[in-house]
Amino acid sequence: MIKNRKASLLRLVIVSLPLALLVPAAPAPSHAAVDVAISITTPPPPLPIYAQPAIPGPGYLWVPGYWAWGPGGYYWVPGTWILPPAVGLLWTPGYWAWRNGFYVWNAGYWGPHVGFYGGVVYGFGYNGVGYFGGLWDHGVFRYNAAVNNFGGVHITNVYRETVVNNNSFGRASFNGGRGGTNAQPTGAQVAAEHDRHEGPTSSQAQHEHAASGNHDFLASVNHGRPNVAGTSEAGSFSGHGVVGTTNVVHNPQNGGQQHGGQQGSGQQSGGQHPVKQVSQPPHHNNQVQHEQQAHNGPQHSNGGQPHNQGGQQSDKRGGGEPHGEEHHDNH
Repeated sequence: MIKNRKASLLRLVIVSLPLALLVPAAPAPSHAAVDVAISITTPPPPLPIYAQPAIPGPGYLWVPGYWAWGPGGYYWVPGTWILPPAVGLLWTPGYWAWRNGFYVWNAGYWGPHVGFYGGVVYGFGYNGVGYFGGLWDHGVFRYNAAVNNFGGVHITNVYRETVVNNNSFGRASFNGGRGGTNAQPTGAQVAAEHDRHEGPTSSQAQHEHAASGNHDFLASVNHGRPNVAGTSEAGSFSGHGVVGTTNVVHNPQNGGQQHGGQQGSGQQSGGQHPVKQVSQPPHHNNQVQHEQQAHNGPQHSNGGQPHNQGGQQSDKRGGGEPHGEEHHDNH
């Protein structure tokens, strides 16, 4: 169950079934969900623009939405909040990559550091290089209030740090090839490949399985604009806590919208309790400092907060040097 990302990258297996169908309806993390590479010749649609739904409670980490592949083609798996399988683990999102004439799916995983995910700007802290939505500090997860939507949940471990997104590639949902990102793994991300990894949790597998059975999530039906882009509760696609796709990036002061691949920070309204905020993330052992460099394109604030244009950032949330990003492009 513990696989090296490098091994996953080397496997070019053409599969006609979605990852969700490779595991039981109520599975534990499986080998199939971790190391099966799907290879197809059609690129995935751009990432949709959407706002982050409110966190359901303390301890949850944001797992961004992505395009998966099934018998009907690409379908959207909404972004959602997930409890990590263990303290200290962070999520490295999966990503599509153009390799040897095919689009290959590289599955996501949990590990002590965030590895390479193709430079895809999933937003809400995933700026293409690392994760800046929060960090582990002495066994407690601290949330970056600049990019997370707390809604009415009382979150006590909070700091605020702006995050800048690299929007050079618009809302590209894949790496390499025409229209994809051209990111390459940093030294820290290569090192992260050798960490001990865990596959998606049972909640994540069930979430993807449920999405695979929703006809409205097919790209051929929604034309890249899923009616449910994100949800507070994994596997729940209706009712409270569900957000749809939008064409408009809302005024940051009213809660920025994420460019599904572009950061649009979480909404900071609705009874949020910003207790114990600090202007800089806490420092601790094994700290790695990252310099955020803004790329071409305007930079917009997140939820009323500037988007990380520079500054030092602690490790325990990502590997690599973030290329700033937090900019919203309407495409």
